[in-house]
Amino acid sequence: MRRYGHYIGGKETAPRGGSYLASENPYTGEAWAEVARGNADDVAAAVSAAKSAFANPAWSEITASKRAALLRKVADLIIEEAPRLAQIEQRDNGKLASEVNSQVRYVGEYFHYYAGLADKVQGHVVPNDKGGALTYIRYEAKGVVGIITPWNSPLTLTSWKLAPALAAGCTAVIKPSEFTSCAIVEFADLFRRAGFPDGVVNVVTGFGDEVGAPLVSHPDVAHIGFTGGEAAGVRVYELAARGLKTVTLELGGKSPNIIFEDADFDQALNGVFAGIFAASGQSCQAGSRLLLQRSIHDQFVERLVAFTKGLRLGDPTLAETQVGPIATRPQFEKILKYIDIAKAEGARCVAGGQARTDLGAGQFIEPTIFTNVDMRMRIAQEEVFGPVLCVIPFEDEADALRIANDVAFGLAAAVWTKDVDRAMSMTAKLKAGTVWVNNYRATSFTAPFGGMKRSGVGRESGVDAIREYLDTKCVWIASGPARKSS
Repeated sequence: MRRYGHYIGGKETAPRGGSYLASENPYTGEAWAEVARGNADDVAAAVSAAKSAFANPAWSEITASKRAALLRKVADLIIEEAPRLAQIEQRDNGKLASEVNSQVRYVGEYFHYYAGLADKVQGHVVPNDKGGALTYIRYEAKGVVGIITPWNSPLTLTSWKLAPALAAGCTAVIKPSEFTSCAIVEFADLFRRAGFPDGVVNVVTGFGDEVGAPLVSHPDVAHIGFTGGEAAGVRVYELAARGLKTVTLELGGKSPNIIFEDADFDQALNGVFAGIFAASGQSCQAGSRLLLQRSIHDQFVERLVAFTKGLRLGDPTLAETQVGPIATRPQFEKILKYIDIAKAEGARCVAGGQARTDLGAGQFIEPTIFTNVDMRMRIAQEEVFGPVLCVIPFEDEADALRIANDVAFGLAAAVWTKDVDRAMSMTAKLKAGTVWVNNYRATSFTAPFGGMKRSGVGRESGVDAIREYLDTKCVWIASGPARKSS
């Protein structure tokens, strides 16, 4: 069994408290590794290492182009090591091999993209109305960044924060989920191998209250990048506010997948599957509300139910598996509780609705579809984070918009139609940070991602992301007295 320590100052270190946590494979139920259980002292050591690295001329005084070169080196290493890293991540969270393999390979492309942006951070001269002075803007790295990520896509969601932070010139302390820490510790060592100075990238593993809270509260941490649930995000925001820290929060969603009567049914059916069942619903951008125009409601539900009942659940390492296990036991129990709540509130379960205890360690839930859903139901308002779909009929565009926007979240949405005017009108009026038309779950390092309303603060990916890790400085230079000639 592999035992992982923290990663601080360029090497693995034992936890100061001496305790470790078991990392279990969600499919087999077996513990296959141990990770350090950190505390505030471990956090302090990691932040100290990151602060020293930020001040170290080997990092702080290198040119942006040399920083870019380091990012390109680590990008190549990530692509080279992707099969190994993907296997480790899959052991931790049970994600399908087809999905995790492509995700981890794409992580390397994220770093290549931000290597390209590292030396494109350019200031500018500002015309002023005072005269006799030069006024210009500089963009400077904020300092030490705390990164806190969940268990569903640990390497990807860590990279969404780490790549732009490093491109900006920051240093980082990463706190991964206690359920999925192993790949992140292995990942951190790639930066040493690429030539980054010790302490630029650090990892402290453990529980949120024992590691996450001290990291957010540490006075030497300038910015927090967080992905997770709404309640945890609010707590992070509150703690960060006490230190007047900036934050990037990518939180939950209850995203609508809106299908009009003129949509391509086959294309939309695949989009519904990708939106809610492909990752067992364990995605912040999951299309957990299916809005169907009433004229096609019954026909589409019939096809969707038949399609769903044919999905193959099982070993996530096998290519033929379409739905994998739930990543953690607490999440498994939470999803089952929401299914019971939906039934009690009067929603009609037309597919799934049961745990599958005959597969692996029994941490499977059937892809589940509810009809007869009212927007006042908890199942229609709250994030389940599992393979549970609510189907809600609508009459026309205005009705679809009313239903789609009638939640506290605003992370993502999709519209399926062949009418270009309708597509443009809907995308303008949907309250969501990302809107897809005739596709679902497409993301890119070039495109900003984040939410409106209670789905978050700030943006990740694209040019917008690097700005989250930069401070703006305005400089005024007045002309001095004329020098006398000799």
